[in-house]
Amino acid sequence: MTKQTIKEKILFFMESQKKKSFSMEEIAEALQLQKSTDFKLLVQTIAAMEREKLVEFNKKGKIRLPNKELALEGVFRANERGFGFVNYDEEEPDIYIPKEAVNFAMDGDTVAIDIVQPADPFTEKGAEGKVVAIKKRAITQAVGEFVAYDEDQVTETDLYGYMIPKDKKMTGLTFFIAAIGIKPVDGSIVIVEITHYPEKEYTKSLEGIVKKVVGHKNDPGMDILSVIVAHGIPTAFPEDVLAEADKVPDAIAESDIEGRRDLREEVIVTIDGEDAKDLDDAVTVRKLDSGHYFLGVHIADVSYYVTEESQLNREAYERGTSVYLTDRVVPMIPQRLSNGICSLNPKVPRLTMSCEMEIDPEGNIVRHEIFQSVIKTTERMTYTAINEILEEQKPETMVRYKNLVPMFQEMGELHHILETMRERRGAISFEDNEAKVLVDRDGHPEDILLRTRGVGERLIESFMLAANETVAKHFHDLKVPFIYRIHEQPKEEKMQRFFDFASVFGILVKGTKNDITPKDLQRVLEQVNGKPEEPVINTMLLRSMQQARYSEDNYGHYGLAAEYYTHFTSPIRRYPDLIVHRLIRTYSESMSESTKEKWAELLPDIADHSSKMERRAVEAEREVDSMKKAEFMADKIGEEYDGIIGSVAKFGLFIELPNTIEGLIHVNSLKQDYFHYIENHMALVGERTGMTLKIGQKVRIKVVKADPETREIDFELLDAEEVQRLEAPKQNRRQSERRRGNDHLQKRVDDNQSKRKNNKKKGKKPFYKEAVKKKKNKKGKKKK
Repeated sequence: MTKQTIKEKILFFMESQKKKSFSMEEIAEALQLQKSTDFKLLVQTIAAMEREKLVEFNKKGKIRLPNKELALEGVFRANERGFGFVNYDEEEPDIYIPKEAVNFAMDGDTVAIDIVQPADPFTEKGAEGKVVAIKKRAITQAVGEFVAYDEDQVTETDLYGYMIPKDKKMTGLTFFIAAIGIKPVDGSIVIVEITHYPEKEYTKSLEGIVKKVVGHKNDPGMDILSVIVAHGIPTAFPEDVLAEADKVPDAIAESDIEGRRDLREEVIVTIDGEDAKDLDDAVTVRKLDSGHYFLGVHIADVSYYVTEESQLNREAYERGTSVYLTDRVVPMIPQRLSNGICSLNPKVPRLTMSCEMEIDPEGNIVRHEIFQSVIKTTERMTYTAINEILEEQKPETMVRYKNLVPMFQEMGELHHILETMRERRGAISFEDNEAKVLVDRDGHPEDILLRTRGVGERLIESFMLAANETVAKHFHDLKVPFIYRIHEQPKEEKMQRFFDFASVFGILVKGTKNDITPKDLQRVLEQVNGKPEEPVINTMLLRSMQQARYSEDNYGHYGLAAEYYTHFTSPIRRYPDLIVHRLIRTYSESMSESTKEKWAELLPDIADHSSKMERRAVEAEREVDSMKKAEFMADKIGEEYDGIIGSVAKFGLFIELPNTIEGLIHVNSLKQDYFHYIENHMALVGERTGMTLKIGQKVRIKVVKADPETREIDFELLDAEEVQRLEAPKQNRRQSERRRGNDHLQKRVDDNQSKRKNNKKKGKKPFYKEAVKKKKNKKGKKKK
């Protein structure tokens, strides 16, 4: 094979792939050039192609085609402050788009960009670009509060009014509502279909038509419903889906049991929270004569009822996951199934998928079986009861469940073995504070309770992890198409930032930024265990991790230090788990080539869509959580609390209170000094006093603002724990004074702009007259 032929094959291969960059080994494997002589020729050819500028190497040493003069294409991610980033390749850093170069792109839009400033590998400064074209709009409708114009304004502008969007990434944009179709009343929460996007003459405005009135802003629960609708989460099941659910029987028939292993006589229990209604997992444990443990994990067989071609399956796929929002659940499947025939309710027969494992005293799974079954749970246990038995040994609880106590004690032993095994192999454990917002009947927050994870919660987690790993390994070994839950190794640049930050505390991390093991990071957490810097290092390490996702390819789970992992244990609330069950049934019946080809084609889309729906649910849950916490603090203005600095940015400090509420102290409100941001220490340092404010530091604050609409809570710093001071950058006093003066001037400009906006919203003037003139001139013409 000549160099010229190899060169052509390399270019053809790289141009025909979705990926943008490749290792030498990947190219060698694709072109079948793994033999030493062929590989040497490949390396020589790549070197010649680099000299000819036909290919280039990125920072990770991977080979890519050079960026041509043609614009790159990617997805724009907006920041609420106006700038954004474009992701055009999974293996390349995002391109920064400054505010003035966004060119009317909105969050999620597919855009074409030009590189204005290439990345600088020496300073590690990323590339900067500008949006040159919007290829596809991501947002076609929006949700918000309608503000009505009076009749004179409607006549003058041909508009009913405008809408204030709920999405914070649309802050600063005004949605004008055309005087067509539905005319809502003032204060209505509406869904608007966008007809015109921002453009040269209308840089901060959109226009649309009201498609649906969701309710009124003063209706109970409308605040959460607005978030649900804004994220595109369905609020009701279609009629055909409900009709299909109604046909599912309330009890299992003898015909349903055929071909299943009958486990109804076994002692099996569910262990969940007190308020759980969809019980999808049940367990049993016993110690064997060999000293090994038997663990049975039995999961509701949802795929038996939600079949592949059904409307129930179509809707479950679209939703992807159940969404849990303070006082309500938006379920993935109708409650007739999730709380009925699919829920492993006590003392009634239920269809299940079972994974039975034999586990040695070291935590190794030495034997397993995966099969379809029928069970009848002996008892519905709660985490509280298990904790009272295993941790507190409450006499009344021990007596009530005396027949089951020996099994629970063996569960505790097995959990300890499995937990130790995971620690030994390097699983990273983040103990994050979780809180539950308690609300009254009208949805107003009354209290915030910290959730504590006792041995009951942790042992169920251990058993579910064991089953998930076992199922993933089983089907990986069979070499059949499958869906995995993957967590990839942290990206180099994020690891480097963590290394730099950890070194400030005298922590040296073993391993390199591009090849660090979970065990290395576990050692870091062990070094700071119990020390003042523990929460800080925990937080920074967590932020350095990649996001877990679903994939048809098995890349393992980095955080769990698991070579194989999937989601098998929650098919009532997660679509990938339902797919895993469907695959278990499918492969038990046939492993033909046509079956494997079918699933190899379907799984990439299922994995990608499920990951997106999971992120959507997480964003909605966080948004509602922030809103309810801001509402909880709204009547506490002026009150003082102790907290810690959870994060530091150029613009201020984020303070965490013991109940997990987080608020901002803006740098402009720090009266003690003029503060400089020291990035590698994640600290603000006073110019005159040297006062140092950094992550993990204890502070005393006062609440000055809490706005449920914007979900923002602002604090004022009253006092801070004394810490070792850092040195502020040397500054010319005159420059500092001029800068302070500019800050005050900018504040006056911002205040004036805010007043003008409020005047417009109150109807003191019709919306900008220039736009009215242009609208009248263009009457009868539609913008494209």
